Amino acid sequence: MVESVFERLEPLLPRVKKPVQYVGGERNAGTKPWESVPVHWALCYPDAYEVGLPNQGLMILYEVLNERPDALAERTYAVWPDLAELMREHGVPQFTVDGHRPVGAFDVLGVSFATELGYTNLLSVLDLAGVPLHAAERTTEHPLVLAGGHAAFNPEPIADFVDIVALGDGEEVVGDITDVVKAAKAEGLTRRQTLERLAAVPGVYVPGLYAVSYGDDGTIAAVTPTSEAAPARVHKRTTSDLDDWPYPKAPLVPMAETVHERMSVEIFRGCTRGCRFCQAGMITRPVRERSPQGVGEMVEQGLQNSGYHEVGLLSLSSADHSGIGEIASSLADRYEGTGTGLSLPSTRVDAFNVTLAEELTRSGRRSGLTFAPEGGSERLRKVINKMVSEEELIATVSTAYEHGWRQVKLYFMCGLPTETDEDVLQIASMAHEVVRAGRKAAGRGDVRATVSIGAFVPKPHTPFQWAAQTAPDVVDNRLRRLREAINSDRSLGRNIGLRYHDGQPSLIEGLLSRGDRRIGRVIEQAWRDGQQFDGWSEHFSFDRWVAAAEAALDGVDLDWFTTRERGEHEILPWDHLDSGLDRGWLWDDWQDALNAEEQDDCRWTPCFDCGVCPTMGTEIQIGPSPVIEPGRPSLPITPVEHRTSTPVRNPALASDRP
Repeated sequence: MVESVFERLEPLLPRVKKPVQYVGGERNAGTKPWESVPVHWALCYPDAYEVGLPNQGLMILYEVLNERPDALAERTYAVWPDLAELMREHGVPQFTVDGHRPVGAFDVLGVSFATELGYTNLLSVLDLAGVPLHAAERTTEHPLVLAGGHAAFNPEPIADFVDIVALGDGEEVVGDITDVVKAAKAEGLTRRQTLERLAAVPGVYVPGLYAVSYGDDGTIAAVTPTSEAAPARVHKRTTSDLDDWPYPKAPLVPMAETVHERMSVEIFRGCTRGCRFCQAGMITRPVRERSPQGVGEMVEQGLQNSGYHEVGLLSLSSADHSGIGEIASSLADRYEGTGTGLSLPSTRVDAFNVTLAEELTRSGRRSGLTFAPEGGSERLRKVINKMVSEEELIATVSTAYEHGWRQVKLYFMCGLPTETDEDVLQIASMAHEVVRAGRKAAGRGDVRATVSIGAFVPKPHTPFQWAAQTAPDVVDNRLRRLREAINSDRSLGRNIGLRYHDGQPSLIEGLLSRGDRRIGRVIEQAWRDGQQFDGWSEHFSFDRWVAAAEAALDGVDLDWFTTRERGEHEILPWDHLDSGLDRGWLWDDWQDALNAEEQDDCRWTPCFDCGVCPTMGTEIQIGPSPVIEPGRPSLPITPVEHRTSTPVRNPALASDRP
């Protein structure tokens, strides 16, 4: 029997900020009797409750696992420093918000990383839970620590701290892991034996079963399995048919304010646009669409079970769904007059059109619109393969302003490969032109545009994985000059907001993104020096990270891991982890980027051999040809046969359905 720690926790809550985030009891949350199941999961989002609760991935796994009769899943989040201090003082361990059970008592602690800046919070969770930080020091009495999520596609910096890593989609692999853990407990296997069995599960990587050696120049010489159970290369897991996984069916409704207050449905997964900076678009291939019928059923069920009044249609670029017109129209018909709003949180400039705008606003509610040109100049947009012209952007935002929106958000990056000062300054002229066009289209002067800028971080499994990261002082100087340029025209500048993140946190994110196992020492040193919640500006300390690197790296400095360009044949820390993309194709695309050569979207053109479809045993197929709206750039709309040796229908896409 595992008892709740709430009796010890409750007296501490009046002494901390936002205590409601720790009490649980959210709508659609629940607990199971501990003894009723053999396998117990604690699902962790390593950030504050307000950020973690809306996370779609964790919410899906929570439902999937709890539907199993042989498993239970509860949730835990990083606790703020004020409560962490009191917990240590009063001996209260890291707990779940569902049953307030101690995390250390669970069989599996599954940690979902959306960003590498959550790594120090992992150490805080382990420490508060009484779990040894280093995987090598754990016994069968401790939970298996599992890392997953996009930021786990290079788990080498946290290899010392995690037992297993799930690469790719989680819906099916968590079931396989549950089966192995259940059998291991029944058979009384040792921890090593359990890990070796887990290494045989497709999509599961066990870092402790591999050894890494280094050359005299500091680069990796080899990554070698130390057990016959460990494959030389681990391939990601892919959930093929999203309609078979209509989760979440009953979305969690928070007790406290969170970053997103809406019900969300993922309408498709993957992207073939080929933006070279976008790790998510690369590692989630191939495209798998949820059918319009499946989307409608999820929306109806989710609204009934949650009581939300806004529906977010999620994907990397939601307007690219081949049935987006049908989806938006049918949902607008169903919920018109009910006060339920529709939103596309992620919208490409060249996929937004008049018809879609009208459907999204039929409810009378207008959520925010965000467009992401990413690069300030057309040359730079060719480098990053974001094929959007300034004319297209102006036409698109004019459509939005004309249909009642008064504010749009424009997202850019600073520090991109080959970027110059002038590329960044062109963001100001683009923003000015957006406001001018908006005033004309809306017939009023109160339209606004918010320019949001993030510092670029090269990511694994992208063509930019070899790129040198731009130094923070260069990024900060360009952003300072951009602010001056925006404000240079006072009549327009007052209608433009500028938000940006400085370059220092991004450099540390770059260190954690492309680091190898040696970076684990830096993470641990920074954490022991007090570093945590690195995604929050009030908690981030660049000086602390620099000091930790100097103390722990023994002659290999920050610049070597961040601002150094990699060579074609250098072994990268994640080369033994297969996202489905051919390494040679990534390198060729990197060369194309340096030459400002664009790559087409392979949903509309012949296959360009990225490697995913042959690896996955599938082929991209699309639904009905899109309607090209006036003013929208024409695209080839005839589906073409991809060059695969054995064409296989992808059951995930609507066009494959009877």
